[in-house]
Amino acid sequence: MRSITYTTLCATAILVMILGASQTATAVTCQVTQLAPCAAAISSSSQPSKQCCAKIKEQRPCLCQYMKNPSLKVYVSSPNAKKVANTCGVPIPKC
Repeated sequence: MRSITYTTLCATAILVMILGASQTATAVTCQVTQLAPCAAAISSSSQPSKQCCAKIKEQRPCLCQYMKNPSLKVYVSSPNAKKVANTCGVPIPKC
């Protein structure tokens, strides 16, 4: 009886650790320079690279911060930037 209780307790503890680890969010460092691979696609009508799409997805939590910055808003909110984000499958946030 004791071994069953101990085994159940251990299994529950392992499950809690696994579930807790899967909910841990990775912090994103908001640096607009991380979007440098997208510069060509944003400044022209060219298709974004895979690296560009990866960076936009990574920087997605930062997009509102960039859009609120008067120096960056012109670039981040431009039609080409929206097209790049759309092509990469990143929805434009409503800030």
